[in-house]
Amino acid sequence: MSALTDRAGRVGRFLWGGWAGLAGLALFAALWQAGHEAYGDFILPSPQATLWACAAILSDPENWRIIGQTLQRAVWGFAGSAVIGGLAGLIAGYSPATMRLARPLLIVVLGVPPIAWLVLAMIWFGATDGMVIVTIMVGVVPLVFAGTAEGVANRDRGLDAMAQVFGAGPLRRLWGVGLRQMLSHLFPALVLGLATSIKVAVMIEVLSSVGGIGNELSRARQYMDVTQALAWVCLAVAGLIALEYALVHPVRAELERWREAARPWGVKR
Repeated sequence: MSALTDRAGRVGRFLWGGWAGLAGLALFAALWQAGHEAYGDFILPSPQATLWACAAILSDPENWRIIGQTLQRAVWGFAGSAVIGGLAGLIAGYSPATMRLARPLLIVVLGVPPIAWLVLAMIWFGATDGMVIVTIMVGVVPLVFAGTAEGVANRDRGLDAMAQVFGAGPLRRLWGVGLRQMLSHLFPALVLGLATSIKVAVMIEVLSSVGGIGNELSRARQYMDVTQALAWVCLAVAGLIALEYALVHPVRAELERWREAARPWGVKR
């Protein structure tokens, strides 16, 4: 019963913290409205007109399939990047020699323009979901790798030694000490990687016409429909926020419960 009460309390604090995010969105909408009044409908439609366009898009069930197509590609690419980048970063963090070997490879991968990877992926996989997923992974794996490796490399080795003195085995020390410290670097990288996955997926869909939100943005560009384009952009951002708060933040809250005990009473994030 106490565990359920504790979990319900964390969920309540998490939801209550959303007011700060809503305040930020309200400020952004106010700036958007000011830009609309300064430049007019053709350059920047009003937030209200864009919301009505979003509602019209969502009223068509086919558009839900289009949005789901983009989000599915982004999630698959993000999941693959999290697994590969996380495991590789974990190995590199515990092995300085592996880290020294990996750094030049990261520079090479990050130095290649994303459009070049898109061309290569189109040749290798054709106009398929695999092309989108591989291109996403090429851009996101280095971010997750760097966050994981940095977190492991900067861990407090004194805590690891203390756990060893108290009889903790290698796996117990890895799970209870090393990974807990690494998470403070990993989760920001995961949030950035998820956002990058959505952006890369939409960009590839615009350039390659494989469906999804990007294809609808390309169509809006052809008709010079700024309101429709902004509506699709807002829906992509809404999908990103939904995925972030459904995938990353609940896991982070569950794995970082120890921060609550270390935080003084009444002090919140």
